Amino acid sequence: MRSTFMGLETSKRALFTQQSALYTTGHNVANASTEGYSRQRINMQTTLPYPGVGLNTPKMAGYIGTGVEAGSVQRTRDQFIDRQYRQEENKLGYWTNQVQNLNQMEDIMSEPSEYGLDQAFSDFWKSVQDVSTNPEDASARKVAVQKAQHIAESFQYINTQLELIQSNIGNELNVSTTQMNSIIQSIAEINKQIQASEPNGYVPNDLYDSRDVLMDQLNEFIPVSFDRIPSGGNASDVAEGSYTVYFTTSSGERIDLIDGRHYRQLAIEGTEGLPINGDDLNNLFSNFSYTELADYATHYQAQKDQIPLLNEGTIEYDDFNAFKGSILSMIDSYGFENNNGDPAGYYPEMLAKLDTLANTFATTFNEVHRQGYGLKNETSITGLDMFETTDGAEFDASNMKVRDEMLTDTSLFAASSRAGEEGNGNWALALSNLQFVSLNGAAQVKADGKAVSMTSDLEGATYQSFYKSMIAELAIDANESETLRFNSETLKITIANSRASVSSVSLDEEMTNMITFQQAYNASARMLTVMDETLDKIINGMGRVGL
Repeated sequence: MRSTFMGLETSKRALFTQQSALYTTGHNVANASTEGYSRQRINMQTTLPYPGVGLNTPKMAGYIGTGVEAGSVQRTRDQFIDRQYRQEENKLGYWTNQVQNLNQMEDIMSEPSEYGLDQAFSDFWKSVQDVSTNPEDASARKVAVQKAQHIAESFQYINTQLELIQSNIGNELNVSTTQMNSIIQSIAEINKQIQASEPNGYVPNDLYDSRDVLMDQLNEFIPVSFDRIPSGGNASDVAEGSYTVYFTTSSGERIDLIDGRHYRQLAIEGTEGLPINGDDLNNLFSNFSYTELADYATHYQAQKDQIPLLNEGTIEYDDFNAFKGSILSMIDSYGFENNNGDPAGYYPEMLAKLDTLANTFATTFNEVHRQGYGLKNETSITGLDMFETTDGAEFDASNMKVRDEMLTDTSLFAASSRAGEEGNGNWALALSNLQFVSLNGAAQVKADGKAVSMTSDLEGATYQSFYKSMIAELAIDANESETLRFNSETLKITIANSRASVSSVSLDEEMTNMITFQQAYNASARMLTVMDETLDKIINGMGRVGL
């Protein structure tokens, strides 16, 4: 025989379930603007019907339902969209950082400009031509020498600013490594909390959301993937378990960065065996070393005792997947050693080209200048160089300057091709013609039957065409980076919108759900009242005949 109170229990379960659904709706509404929050829902399910299965089951026409219960509270999430989003996140991280670094380089080079190095060359050649037309004019000579000094200062300024930004990128790389380690540690700590909660039957949806936000942030630095590891025990069917997060090298090798509550820490190493911090620009990127897997207590104790954990391996430059993650972008800009052991990267290569141009210009100009005659030299060539270095080393963009004697006595400027001919400006004309010489290792300058061979090589380019090719290459790289950044951002926005359509909170939808659950709650309460009145009639109104 069925229970008299069966309908009361059915209505009570409905009340509790609809109440839980209302609470969940309120939680969704409260977190509508919370970053990374995923909409949650109650998975309602029917309770076991009456009668149950067994030998003592009464014979009835059919099963009678016993109500509803909240099976679980589950967040709404699409793993496939999440994977797509993170793939675009690490691409966008690379190109965004690359655009920033190249734009800073473009700002320093500042071409075309009235104040750039190319204009400094043009002004210098014009001033030398002015000396060739009036070699006895002291003011023309002074202008030429000052313009030469301006070229040297332009080289030094560009070199200094490029090195400053390269140093800042090195510091940013160091800071980003620290941030990446902090994210890795935080994910492991959340895994630990999840492992402690799930075996008891709980579903910590808010912890899942926090972990996924951190996974998004980690993928901005380096591309990582994850496997889910069940927590065991009395875990719910919708429990997501802990993560094993791993980095896959370009050759397919898997390096686990997080395994449940255990995690690794990364350290960025330079070619000189020292950590990269931007102080030593010769200390380019060599590898990332990573420690053994250990829990927080082990890492903390090692740090406290100043005894580092064992390093289990390294991640080399070639292990990174091309164009993925801001870490690789910073390495590409800051610099690394290529397979030949030579410096590579945007900033080292630009500085090397600038040094080549400065060295070639100063060396070849000096070679030609030494063969001319100044105003006061009547018997022999001047034998003086126009340019010298500040440190006695080989010419580069950082140490080039006009020699002090030339700055104080402009009569030493070799404008004449013959001794004692003050009005002869042929050699100044030969010097100005250097701007048109294609330097391919065997160039010559001729004047009045004299020829000067130059051994420097700019791959067949003139000084300014070589510099313009540097600027053109930079512009192409910057434009390509901006285009790819825009494409990645556009695709990321599209995927983010798809992700939001699945996971984000829609206030209109939640209001509709709230009304639905409220009406269901009211109906269940009314049903409970009906059952109460029925029981009251049975208990207090039956068996009173004749009273």
